[in-house]
Amino acid sequence: MKNNISHSFRVILIFVCSILFSCATTQQTQLKSRDAEGYNNRGFAYCQIGQYDQAISDFTKAIKMNPRLAHAYNNRGAAYLYEDQYDQAISDFNKAIEIDPRLAHAYNNRGWAYMKKWRYDQAISDFDKTIEIDPKFVEAYYYRAIVYFLVEEYEKSLIDTIKAQQLGYQIPPKFLDDLRKVARGIDA
Repeated sequence: MKNNISHSFRVILIFVCSILFSCATTQQTQLKSRDAEGYNNRGFAYCQIGQYDQAISDFTKAIKMNPRLAHAYNNRGAAYLYEDQYDQAISDFNKAIEIDPRLAHAYNNRGWAYMKKWRYDQAISDFDKTIEIDPKFVEAYYYRAIVYFLVEEYEKSLIDTIKAQQLGYQIPPKFLDDLRKVARGIDA
């Protein structure tokens, strides 16, 4: 009888320990996830004030804590973009898209990076994908309008410019003037 109680006690103890371990592991994962989000958020704040090195550091910490956090890759890519480190930016945008293929911001940002590298076909493709995912993503229309302007497809540039304006984007007057000059016969 004593042996049966001892055995039953051990089984219960093992069961309770496994539940506690499982809860602790879940709680630790949740804490890591919150910590990763915290670093991501702080990195975003650093970006907002132009402190890109600190932002990159925080985004990297977030990624180490949660390698599946697509937004952290996208945000770090944006910080690299602001630092004119286009290849690193594109690499991070690729990873963000691999993790979350519906992350419109990553396509838009990668399109911007391609635009900066004069890879206009790839930029247009990424802005197209951004708009496919989110038809109201106003910056994608404006950036695509710029690329169309650069490749001298002025009518397409004008169409995207008008769409961006309809969605509430304030087009820089200089761009509008330049577009009007080259798109003679097309009302802007």
